[in-house]
Amino acid sequence: MSTIDYSHISEARTFLSKYLSQTRLQTAPSVSRLTGTEVALKLESEQPTGSFKVRGALYALAANLRNRIMAEVVTASTGNHGAAVAYAASLLHVPCTVFLPVNPNQTKRSRILELGANVKEIGVNLSEAAVHAARYAGRDGVYFLNDATDPDLPAGPATIACEILEQRPETDAIVVPVGDTAFIRGIAIAVRHLRPEVRIVGVQAELSPGYYQSWKTGKVVASNLGTTIADGLAPQVPLEMNVEQIRLFVDDFCLVSDDEMLSAMRHLILKERVLSEPAGAATTAALIHRKAVNFGMKPTAIVSGANISPRVLRLMCGTSDLGSV
Repeated sequence: MSTIDYSHISEARTFLSKYLSQTRLQTAPSVSRLTGTEVALKLESEQPTGSFKVRGALYALAANLRNRIMAEVVTASTGNHGAAVAYAASLLHVPCTVFLPVNPNQTKRSRILELGANVKEIGVNLSEAAVHAARYAGRDGVYFLNDATDPDLPAGPATIACEILEQRPETDAIVVPVGDTAFIRGIAIAVRHLRPEVRIVGVQAELSPGYYQSWKTGKVVASNLGTTIADGLAPQVPLEMNVEQIRLFVDDFCLVSDDEMLSAMRHLILKERVLSEPAGAATTAALIHRKAVNFGMKPTAIVSGANISPRVLRLMCGTSDLGSV
């Protein structure tokens, strides 16, 4: 189980304020019309690395530097977490190596390199890349910053919930994309402390539904197919301690298809002038297409990232027009 409580989240807010600005929250009139609710978007896509991940990576790396001698930080990622760790390492002056699966998102790979990290491509998916990263971290002084298991990391994304509830106190549900669950676990812990009546709704890709099925059944279900275009929603095999927490804190959970995410990306760009990657548009896709889910009447959807690969950009441009959204 995660060791963070609200004191860790408060500490993370203070620390992160030295490096990161509060992200914008804006209304989404076009999505509101489609859903019959008052939708707002929290734009984590505007972070320096184009993703919310920088909050957790920066706070967790700083916390670990206080407790250990670190010659190098290493991580495994499909891209956004790797860029976040590379960014944090550059700020805190720690050498960094990122393990990516073979044939990664080239936009994200390029960003990691631009941030000064070393990149190693190995393994067919994130789980295999993580095995190699853990093996590499067996060297003296090398720390493996694993966003699925690091006990400090969820305090970073938890600060997003604090900002949402200050920027938009009337929010009655927060809709969160789910990858390795650090994001939604952090959000949920903050909300349960500040406003326990606010609903927490998770969204995962249909083609990588491991945590959704684990949340639903109450046991670990390793059913991640790993073929979704939303690489940020294609986690490793679910971990039992993470499943326990999301079952404790998450009110509802749903799946969205790749086509629905592509359509939502296009909708956000053309109607709301908001750029997002597939995982970042997953929450909007859920609001539009999952009418049976209780999202409340004033939901805030988190746009988690905007690092679009050329392939996904081509796919998005080939989707049907907005009249079919």
